[in-house]
Amino acid sequence: MTDLINTGPVTDAPEHDADAFPADRESAPILTAHRAGLLGCRGCGRVWPDDHTICGRCGARLVPPDRRGLAAVWAWLITGMIFYIPANLMPMMTTQSLGRSTDSTIIGGVLVLIKHGDWFIGGVVFAASVVVPLGKFIASSWLARVAGKPATVEDAHTRLHIYEIVEFIGRWSMIDVFVVAILAALVQLGFVAAIKPGPAAASFALSVAFTMLSAQSFDPRLIWRGLPLHTRKD
Repeated sequence: MTDLINTGPVTDAPEHDADAFPADRESAPILTAHRAGLLGCRGCGRVWPDDHTICGRCGARLVPPDRRGLAAVWAWLITGMIFYIPANLMPMMTTQSLGRSTDSTIIGGVLVLIKHGDWFIGGVVFAASVVVPLGKFIASSWLARVAGKPATVEDAHTRLHIYEIVEFIGRWSMIDVFVVAILAALVQLGFVAAIKPGPAAASFALSVAFTMLSAQSFDPRLIWRGLPLHTRKD
């Protein structure tokens, strides 16, 4: 048993490097992929040395994060804002009943639903057609403005959470268009009753599509480019 126990020094073990493992973790450098000489693939997430130009896993082109790419984000976002204006001013759908035609905008449709006691449906339509798009415009504009600028670790995590929220709620922005499309397909009773989509439906769909392209053009790696070299003590 004593032969199995070695109480002497282990000569093959690497020596402790005080610079690589500082005792004070608060003063340790904040290591990011960019500072480590690595480049992440936006297609599959695989990390490669920064001298690579093509991802060996998915074949996508490896492009380093650059604030100049935010020009595409702003272009898509502003275009979506422009199309959102007529989407709220023009009628979303046209209802024909016994020869009488009635146009309804987004807000007008919500008020009609509330008037008939459908508070829940009206609230869902209002949230999906007004609150979500406006919130997405504000959040995307803020992210494009602060991306790549100096930030603390806490600020970077806040930006990442907002980006994830924008990505999540983007899929629910087309609820109003889907409702109009379903109603137009189901309510076709000729002279008695008929529902047709209005010009605002196309504008709203284009606005949602452009804001989705804006979110896809945003490079989330820019969130971590503004971190300081060292954390700061209070």
